[in-house]
Order: sequence, then C-alpha cells, then structure tokens
Amino acid sequence: MKTIITETDTLTPPAITAEEFTDARAAVDRLCALYNASAEFLCKHFADTLGGKRPKGRVRAFYPEIRITTTSYAQADTRLSFGHVSEPGTYSTTVTRPDLFRYYLEQQIGLLLENHCVPVSIGLSQTPMPVHFAVANEANVTVPQEGAMDFPLRDVFDVPDLSTTNDDIVNGFGFENPDGSGPLAPFTAQRIDYSLARLSHYTATKPEHFQNHVLFTNYQFYFEEFEAYARAQLADPDSGYTSFVGTGNVEITDANAPMPLPAKQPQMPTFHLKRKGGGGITLVNIGVGPSNAKTATDHIAVLRPHAWLMVGHCAGLRNSQSLGDFVLAHAYLREDHVLDDDLPVWVPIPALAEIQIALETAVAKVTKLEGFELKRIMRTGTVASLDNRNWELRDDSGPVQRLSQSRAIALDMESATIAANGFRFRVPYGTLLCVSDKPLHGELKLPGMASDFYTTQVARHLQIGISAMESLREMPLERIHSRKLRSFEETAFL
Repeated sequence: MKTIITETDTLTPPAITAEEFTDARAAVDRLCALYNASAEFLCKHFADTLGGKRPKGRVRAFYPEIRITTTSYAQADTRLSFGHVSEPGTYSTTVTRPDLFRYYLEQQIGLLLENHCVPVSIGLSQTPMPVHFAVANEANVTVPQEGAMDFPLRDVFDVPDLSTTNDDIVNGFGFENPDGSGPLAPFTAQRIDYSLARLSHYTATKPEHFQNHVLFTNYQFYFEEFEAYARAQLADPDSGYTSFVGTGNVEITDANAPMPLPAKQPQMPTFHLKRKGGGGITLVNIGVGPSNAKTATDHIAVLRPHAWLMVGHCAGLRNSQSLGDFVLAHAYLREDHVLDDDLPVWVPIPALAEIQIALETAVAKVTKLEGFELKRIMRTGTVASLDNRNWELRDDSGPVQRLSQSRAIALDMESATIAANGFRFRVPYGTLLCVSDKPLHGELKLPGMASDFYTTQVARHLQIGISAMESLREMPLERIHSRKLRSFEETAFL
C-alpha cells in the first residue's frame, strides 16, 4: 500500500536574510553558498528517502536570486548593449549553478555595480528548486521514475515546473516576475537547469566543458580533423589551449594520450578544445534537420556563448558554382518552420558585420586568395533552409520559383534555424557552408562524388571555421555583442 504524504509540515533549510553587496566576487561567493546549502539539503533528504527514511511532510529548498533596485534615470554608458537596466525599478533573476557561471556572473554583476552605483541584493528566492536538478551533480544519486517509490514523489519534493521553464523572457515583451520585478537575465534558474540536463544527455559531455565559441556541423567527418587539430595545439606549448574533451567527458592534456570511443555515440557527438576562461572552441555534430538544430541551440544558449557558427554542407543552386565552393550567408530564407511560433518568419535575421568579416578573412587566410580572386571559390548570398530533405522528389516548380525569387544561392536544413535562434537568444551567429551537390544541375550527392568531396574539402572548411573563431575570441565583447541583437526592452545580463 502506498503511503499518503500530507503537507502538514514543510522542511526547509534555516531562513537566511538577504545581504547587499558592492563587490561582484563577494556577491557570487554568497550565491554559491546559498545554492550549495539548498542543493545539499535536498540531496540529503532525498538520499534518506531512498534509504527508507520516509519524510513526514514536504521537503523544500529555494534557488538563490540576484536583485537590484535603482531609482535614477541617469543614463549608463550606452556604448555597451548590456550591463545596465533601462529605467528605474526593481529587477531580479533566480540563479543556478553559480560555480559553473562564476565568470559570467562576476562580469555581469560588476557592470551593474559600476553603471548604477547601487548595491545588489543576494538572498533566497521564492522559486523552489526541483529535486531532479539538485541531485544532477551527484553521480551516485538518481531520481527514480514516477511510481517506483511507495509514495508520489511530487507529494514530498518539488519537481520541474513548466510555468517557470520557458522562453517567455527572450520571446516576449513586458515580462514581469511573479513578485512584479523586471527580469534581470534572459533565463530563469529552472530554464537553465533544464537545458544543462539536456546538454549532458544529447552530447554526453558535461556543460562545464563547453567553450564560448561553438561550431556546428552536420557531418562526423569534421571530428577526425578537429581531433587532429586539437592534438597539434596541445603539442604546442604556446597555443594557449589546455585540454581536449571527447564523448563521455574523456579529457586529455597530452597530445599523444588515447581518447577511446564509447560503445554508443550520443545523439549529438561533441568535442571541446579548452582554453582558460572558456576561450576555446566547441564542435557539435547536430546531425541533419532543423529540429536538431533548434534542440542544440535551445540548450547551448543558456551557457551564453559569445558566438556560434554553422560550418555544414549545402546544395549549390547556381550552375556557376562548383563542388567544394564556399557560401557565406548574408540572408536566410526560412522554410524550416520549427521556430515559427517563437520567431515569426516576417522577422528579418540580419547578417552581423563582425561575424561576416571574420569568416571572409578566414577564407582568404586559409585559401591564400584575396579580393576578386576570392570570388572563384566563395559566394555571398541568401541561404534557404527547408524542412524536407527530399524536396526535389516532389513537384519542384513551387520551391524552385521561391528559391529564384529570393536569389538564394544555397540550400540546407539547419543554417536558418541556427541563425534565427542566435537572433532570438542574442547569441552572435554566422554561416559558412560548403557546396557538396548541385541537385538542380544533375550533380547529386552520390557515393563517388561525396567521397571525393569529403576527402578534399573537410579539413580546409573546418580550418576556416576555427580561424574565424580564433579571431572572434580577440574581439572585445562590446563589439561582438552589438545592439543589432537587442530589442526595445532588454535584460541587463547578456
């Protein structure tokens, strides 16, 4: 017989009064202490429950929060598109894993303190911490599925709540927290925790390994080249790269160390070439299709990367193109449909000058071509992304007419999704594709053609993406995180 739990008593950690801070490092130290106390409280009681010690009431702990109140209309340094609130009021955000986000939090809190000259308040929020997320970092503890215990889990512990696990802040206008305060950051703690769990599942690597510069591809061929590049960097004591992480969180610092492949690959294999301060490069194989592209970027966005780029393959739509040519996207025809409810198709997705210049410069550097000669192998234009891989098998008069009207020069299934989600989440984005087939001109992606293409082009294409990221790494944040990605009403935190 199942035990019925009644909420006659609620067990919580000791009440803690919020404190004000004028030092960003001390504020984050306090966030870490509050978060750890809540997570440890839940983990202890959950472990006791699994051991047969049944709680007498609800067990609850809360996320910490950052809160700031300003009464002045004095304008902050508006050369930055972040780091300040737009008008007087109270703003707050819940926080999870402050250890993981320490550098980001110190940076963002520091800007608030500098721009508004008022302290930030660090305390406990009113948002319960779900037990699933509290035990996520405990390797020896897992939450059993509903029905496995002799009482309903949600009668005792808080579980993920969709009302606080959404994209209402980044998608909306006029968002307010339940207490009436404005949002201070683009994601709530629960939304971040959800994505951290999803990232571990899809990539089989821990979120803390992700770097601030993310390359997306849709072919595994790129991983062999990336591993070779990573090992060469580890062998160079002056490269600045510190370690290389593969599937299953295998981390090496020696260029010759083995990196065994797991028996089963995750859905989105991921490599991380790490550098101090997260300045390295992450490579993610998102596979094929806009749904995968949305899934990956939905979750990586909570890590607040400084840039993500698509370096995949595409169909060339012009007879003047050749297999192996590059396409630098400066516009997108969005027929992928997966973001229609979040970002209507009438919203333009602008090319970002900083990204475009970095990519074009990288192509010139790797190919040793410049100016007019560069046009022999690279075209700049509209990339169309569809959700039907075999569109050419249907009556193609409609799609071909639309492609011609849009002046599209290439077609794929992921680039527009990645760019649009970058726009939505305020993450700088870009696309450099490589032409692997020309379906409108009789050059289909068949085994013989594909093998030759992959042999000759993958290494050069990947090197261009890496070179672009390395140049973006040297760019000041105020340049790469420009106002082009900011709406009328923005959060202070990036």
